[in-house]
Amino acid sequence: MSIATHKHELVGEEATLKFAAKFAERCQPPLMIHLQGDLGSGKTTFARGLINTLGHVGNVKSPTFTLVESYEFGAIRLYHFDLYRLNDPLELEYIGLRELVGEPDVISLIEWPERGGAELPNADLVISFEYQGSSRIVDYQANSTKGQMIIAEL
Repeated sequence: MSIATHKHELVGEEATLKFAAKFAERCQPPLMIHLQGDLGSGKTTFARGLINTLGHVGNVKSPTFTLVESYEFGAIRLYHFDLYRLNDPLELEYIGLRELVGEPDVISLIEWPERGGAELPNADLVISFEYQGSSRIVDYQANSTKGQMIIAEL
C-alpha cells in the first residue's frame, strides 16, 4: 500500500479541536489511531476533541497515570491509552490491550505508541504533532485501507 503523508499547521488549541472533530466525524470501529509527539504537542487535546465530538459530555481525562480511559457512545466503545509511563511493552498484556482493541466495536487512541514496541497492533492512522514556533505541525498518514478512506474524506 502506498502511504501518503499529509501536513497541516494548527494555530491554537481551538484549531486542534476542530481538526480532531473532522476525524471523529469519519471514524467508525474497528479503528486504531496512534498519536505521536513530544510532551504538550497536542496529542491529548486532539484526543479530547475527538472524544467530545463522538458524544462524550464532560471532562476528558488524560490517562497518563491510569494508562487507559474508556468511553461508550451507543454501539461504539473508545479506549484512550497513554503509554508514556509504560516501563516494558510486555505490560500491555497485563492491561489487556489486545483484548480491548481487538473487538469490532472499538476505536483506540494510543498516545506514545513507540513505547508499546512490537506488542502494539498496527495503526490504521498515525498522527504526529510537532512544535513550530507558536503553532503545531500535524502530519498524518494512513497505514490501512480504512485509514486511507478516512483521509480521502477529509
